[in-house]
Amino acid sequence: MNGDIAMTGVGLVAVHVGAGYHSEAKAKEYKRTCQEACLQAIKLLKKKENVVSAVVAAILSLEDSECTNAGLGSNLTLDGCVECDASVMDGKTSHYGATGALSGIKNPIQVAEALLKYQSIPNTPLGRIPPCILVGKGAFDWAVTHGIAPCPASKMITDSSLRSYKKHRRKLDELTSHISTHQASNSPSKIRKPEELCSLDNSRTESVLNDTVGAICVDEFGNVAAAVSSGGIILKHSGRLGQAAMYGCGCWAQNGTKDEPSVAVSTSGCGEHLIRSLLAKECADSLVSDSNPSQAITGVLTKNFLGAEILKDIPEKLGGILALCCTRDGENLEGELLWAHTTETMCIGFMSTLNQQAKSCISHLSDGAKAGQTLNLEGTTFRWKIHESTS
Repeated sequence: MNGDIAMTGVGLVAVHVGAGYHSEAKAKEYKRTCQEACLQAIKLLKKKENVVSAVVAAILSLEDSECTNAGLGSNLTLDGCVECDASVMDGKTSHYGATGALSGIKNPIQVAEALLKYQSIPNTPLGRIPPCILVGKGAFDWAVTHGIAPCPASKMITDSSLRSYKKHRRKLDELTSHISTHQASNSPSKIRKPEELCSLDNSRTESVLNDTVGAICVDEFGNVAAAVSSGGIILKHSGRLGQAAMYGCGCWAQNGTKDEPSVAVSTSGCGEHLIRSLLAKECADSLVSDSNPSQAITGVLTKNFLGAEILKDIPEKLGGILALCCTRDGENLEGELLWAHTTETMCIGFMSTLNQQAKSCISHLSDGAKAGQTLNLEGTTFRWKIHESTS
């Protein structure tokens, strides 16, 4: 563990900007992006705003940054478009809102938040059940109808995301042509392996961010919330949904009870791996049942992810977890903030309402460790006293 956070304030927020590979050349930018997102959330917590508003504020900041794969500057689909996923969960109500394959909205987390709030509307006409997940054009139409401004698709594409798209699209076309030529000549033995010709990650000169950015938050009462947002993997098929749009896969939050802790989880990595393993919910369940949070997270990533039978056909399982677990003990609220990943790196940031600035770091696998086959776990503890005036 990295030490303790002394706290008497009203909350703690933590964020991540993906699990993948973060280049040293951009390390300061990633850290600064995390720190700014934390500051936006802390501003609301200091005003006694709820934890859902805080995690959404953090995600909005991350989506507006060009260096993240969420909102502005997201990876482009195979067709050269931006399609985003996002979700948010309230630990107090267990309400959940999500959107997927969404185009034309600058901040997809706003749609997810609006859907979450829509869950609480009483007496809907004809008793219709409010949706918690909307995708594609239906999600766009609903968002605009509910006051969220549309954004021209061209404004979502940055110079960097366009360069990356053209580079990888060119490689894909080259590979496709190579395979077609040798298949036509009945010479399959001459077909080079895809990784020899056209790996999406064949260079360490640029960062490779997998699906998601995320945020988790807890206030002094143990109320928690979690959120995620993603542009998805580059060259994904149009209409593809990643874990950021899937219940129990991208984020999870649940308030504690007398006998159970409050927990919040946000995941990152390869969406398909995280969906098949239900990683967010599995982490939350383990944190609730195991009194040792570090042991809980290590166990889930080892048994339910790296060693999962359902992922046995995948040689390299790529995922990252940002999680918190806290309990009320008399007048004290205490817990642990943890981050773990099987990818080469994961960039996180965190801040309490007592801190003047956020802390941020890029976590690395140990020397010699192979991405997708081993994990790294780090964390810190927090504790603060609940005053009678706020209890």
